[in-house]
Amino acid sequence: MKQRQSRGEAAVEARTRLVGVLAALDDPAQVDAFLQDLCTPAEIEALADRWSVVPLLVAGLSYRQIHEVTGVSVTTVGRIARHLESGAGGYRAALARQPVADHQQAR
Repeated sequence: MKQRQSRGEAAVEARTRLVGVLAALDDPAQVDAFLQDLCTPAEIEALADRWSVVPLLVAGLSYRQIHEVTGVSVTTVGRIARHLESGAGGYRAALARQPVADHQQAR
């Protein structure tokens, strides 16, 4: 008899598949198309806003300055800063993959 998976197990498997798909897309245009199909415009905007905060934090801007530049709430900036410092390491790994010019633009 087939056992039914709990929602937790299914969610973990779905996330694993999503991560695999994202890792397999090596062309920015493909990633953009995938995000357009997967997410609402508001979700993509939220992701882009969060990512725009990261280099500004690394450059040493204050939360208030980042809010003024990006429009992202100070609370969200604080949350991103906590994850940058003690999260899973994803922000740092992604930053390391960015071209040097992208880092310099944040300064």
